[in-house]
Amino acid sequence: MTALNTAADRAAGRKITAFVVLAVFAQESTWNFYDAQVPPLLREYVASAALIGLLMGMDNLLGIFIQPWIGNRSDNTRTRWGRRIPYLAVGMPVAALLFATIPLASSLPALIAVMFAYALVCNSFKPIAESLLPDYIRPERRSRANAAVKAATSLTIVVSALISLFMVDAYPVLSFSVPALLMLVSAAVLVWRVRDSNSPAYQAAAAEDAAAGPEGAAPQTRMRDMLADIVRDPNRERLLVLLAILLFGCAWAASRSLMTPYGMEALGLSRGEAGGLTLPSGVAFILAAFPVALLSERIGRLRVMAMGMGLFALSLTMITLVNTPAAAVVALCVGVVGAAGFLVNGAVILWNLAPSARAFGTYTGLYTVGWMSGGFLGPALVGAMVDITGWRFMPTDAALLAALAVAVVLRVLALNRRAPATKAL
Repeated sequence: MTALNTAADRAAGRKITAFVVLAVFAQESTWNFYDAQVPPLLREYVASAALIGLLMGMDNLLGIFIQPWIGNRSDNTRTRWGRRIPYLAVGMPVAALLFATIPLASSLPALIAVMFAYALVCNSFKPIAESLLPDYIRPERRSRANAAVKAATSLTIVVSALISLFMVDAYPVLSFSVPALLMLVSAAVLVWRVRDSNSPAYQAAAAEDAAAGPEGAAPQTRMRDMLADIVRDPNRERLLVLLAILLFGCAWAASRSLMTPYGMEALGLSRGEAGGLTLPSGVAFILAAFPVALLSERIGRLRVMAMGMGLFALSLTMITLVNTPAAAVVALCVGVVGAAGFLVNGAVILWNLAPSARAFGTYTGLYTVGWMSGGFLGPALVGAMVDITGWRFMPTDAALLAALAVAVVLRVLALNRRAPATKAL
């Protein structure tokens, strides 16, 4: 793939990064509000924290199956709009409409049905936008671009917290319409301005198609073949990175989806106040993301991941030890700075380990397999621990999972020192 070396190419890279930021902001504006405010809706019908965590993990379970498939399918798509944009043009408006109907459900079966429909549609395009980054950006600059994307994700945490603070208690139904409207507007701008058929990765894949035979009759990249390659690789780096993504996904999802009930049960806050606990941490992540990306490029992505996840685990433990709203806010701010070490670099490491430009969507899907698997298992696992130990110890329960992720990344570092990889890790 042609590197982005000229000033014009770098400007094009910044432009596409801005559009990817917009797309991810649209998606995550609904997901973060979903994590913050759907658990209280479930608590109207369900008493068990483990069952709430299980239902909140349903979208992640769907993502395990849908996202790698749709990522692989987009890799093999060829249209005049490109291989990513057609999926975003259809999926984002439908997901926005479904999201706005969630608070209208009047029974537990109806609520679960709408949650399922929203999760099904949203998972069908979630990895597509992020795959645009490696399509356009060269490997050594992907952490910087991904930092901008993750900062947008954190900004949606701020938006979600603000909506929780100022709207949820007074307007519980209307508050869901705000993230949905943001998604509709962002989708319209993205579809209007971006055609990824001109991306370096798309052009490289099209050239491979043309070289393979008449009329571009190249064999498609199959998911099972890529999985077999990862499993059989004697180096094990890609497999261990996926395991670390799974473990940290467990810790992150549990700390996010169970933080509102924790604030209500352990700290005595109202639903709106508890939903606003993450507001300052969202700002902290925005400030930390780009410096973390620069540090990663300087000392190595794997090292920054290990240090960051360790800081995240320590911060969650401090929430339990002090157990006050102020301490929770401060510890969450410190914790997301550590989490940035993972969030900025996790997908980038997999992109840089991908065998060719034909596989970027598939590897984004594999990242989400690990992340969504953690999102499914983490809330249920930590919720079950909460049923035994009580809500006060919820942050420490999640910290244990983050500590396991640190151990796995340290193993990858050890392997990398013995046989240094040729990719930028």
